[in-house]
This record gives sequence, structure tokens and C-alpha cells, in this order.
Amino acid sequence: MPLIILDRDGVINEDSDDYIKSPSEWMPIAGSMEAIGRLTQHDYRIIIVTNQSGLGKKMFTLDALNAIHMKMNTHLAQCGGIIDAVFFCPHAPKDNCNCRKPKPGLYNEVSERLRMPLSKVFCVGDKMTDIKAIQRAGGKPILVQTGKGQNEIDQGLVPEGIPVYANLAAFVDEIVIAQ
Repeated sequence: MPLIILDRDGVINEDSDDYIKSPSEWMPIAGSMEAIGRLTQHDYRIIIVTNQSGLGKKMFTLDALNAIHMKMNTHLAQCGGIIDAVFFCPHAPKDNCNCRKPKPGLYNEVSERLRMPLSKVFCVGDKMTDIKAIQRAGGKPILVQTGKGQNEIDQGLVPEGIPVYANLAAFVDEIVIAQ
């Protein structure tokens, strides 16, 4: 089965500078649930890799994070989508851990657990921290304009050669499903 790795906030659901702290704050980006459903129907394994520093900052609990993911999975089920695993960094930036993007720790963990290199794996993010972590882990970076993506582009932070798509649905429709 092919694998695809997705960031969560800004790729699957709306992002917030105040963090997504509860299920009521989690809102899917238009078309993202259906896109994940199409990936599932095309036999992709889907893994989320996400920074969740709100845990380390004590802004929400692990129970709240699990409830957010339960809501996400409920929405996905309605579209035939399945997330195979969620890897998250619970640390605050000051902790300087290896699992917080832009460091590649979580991507390396995915690669080790699945016993597969990421060299042929699309990894979709909306921030340069995602792109840098993906590159460091040897994955194939994709930037979406949702979340912080367009801002990163407007600031001139996105290097040449990084494929950019309007959103997850556009990426899935134009690249993954077309292959």
C-alpha cells in the first residue's frame, strides 16, 4: 500500500493562532475529508504528523487531543476516509526536542516503525517547518496554500522546486489519484 503523510492543522482542518484546543474548535477545510476518503479508496495508508505544543504549554490535555481526533475520524468515516496513525509532538518550542518540526524526528519514527524509507512518500504541509522536516527525513514535500501556506509563499519563504497546491483536495485530485 502506498503511504502519504499529512500535517493536521492547516492541511486537514482550519488552523488557529490560538491553537485547536477542543473538538468544537476543530473545523475541516472544505474538501479535505473527501480528499482523504479518496486516498483511502485508492488504498493509501494515511498518517498524520503534527506539532501539538499546546499540550506542552498546558493549553489542553491529552484527553482533549484524543477527543479532537475522534471528531476528525467521525467526519472522515462519513467520507470513507481512514487515518492509520497520528504521530504528534507534545513539546513546547523551548523544549528543543527532536520530534518537533522542523526537526525530522517524527518522520524518522514513521519510517522506522513502518520499515520503509520516505523517499517515495508524499508529505503534505502548510508551513516551511513541515517542508524542512520532510526534506530532512528524505520525503517528498508538498506545500498547500491553506493554513499558513499562502503566507509562507507571500513572504518568499518557499524555495524553488517545492510543489504548491491550493489545498489537499487539489493535490489529491491532480497528482495522487491521477497516477
